[in-house]
Amino acid sequence: MHKIFFIFSHSMIKGHIDKEHVMYNYYLRTNMTHPSVVSFARGDVTGDLVPDNVYLTGIRTSDSPLTQNITLLIQDGRIGVITSVPLRENAGYNPSLFLGDFTGNGAADILISITTGGSGGIMYHYVYSFLNNKAQLLFDFNVYNEQYQYEVTYQDNYKVEVISKENNKKYIIDISTKGDEYLNEIYDENGKLKSPINGFVNPLSGLYPVDFDSNKVYELLAYQKIAGRYNADSLGFVLNTLGWKENRFVLQNQYVAILGSTESS
Repeated sequence: MHKIFFIFSHSMIKGHIDKEHVMYNYYLRTNMTHPSVVSFARGDVTGDLVPDNVYLTGIRTSDSPLTQNITLLIQDGRIGVITSVPLRENAGYNPSLFLGDFTGNGAADILISITTGGSGGIMYHYVYSFLNNKAQLLFDFNVYNEQYQYEVTYQDNYKVEVISKENNKKYIIDISTKGDEYLNEIYDENGKLKSPINGFVNPLSGLYPVDFDSNKVYELLAYQKIAGRYNADSLGFVLNTLGWKENRFVLQNQYVAILGSTESS
């Protein structure tokens, strides 16, 4: 984490600080190679009731929408200090910011979302607190993916069993509407499996802020795709609701959402 200091005129401090002017000077002083602001949000993240400027910067390649060297920058709205926070996974597509209070302390936290561009729709997500000008990582998608593990097993009679190891919950998905061609490859005429088949659950493919109880404190809604024999063989989604408790995000509710099928006439 690095801090850069600027000297502002009285008129700049008294009014709104011109973010473009500040960012231009920032790039000159740090000698970065063609970075640009790829996402911007404004809100009180330091907890002093003064709105701060929050940026994601990165280097866009000329022949691709890929953004590299994505970095979180927070500019204190009161004194103009800019703090740079490097991200462990810092390359991807469509990097975005959301500011909202996830911990209930009254200050906004910073949700960062980056699309990987892979066929599985997997995304990188971080949540940072910047209370009192100190960056603290509250949510790391890698830690989440390691913690929330699943078993997906095909069963006789056109069923798939999904077991969530984190909370020892079991779900049964009915796949009888998948179509004869699909089912005949897997089951015999009596609905028995021809051979054992295991599916899988993808890592995070979406993390969304939702204030479920309307108390102005956001929860996180995590999406993970359930796949069958291959990634495009989608069976549904695991939806986990995470809330802040005792200095960490904990599982509040878990659902399995299935995909609908076209009703036959």
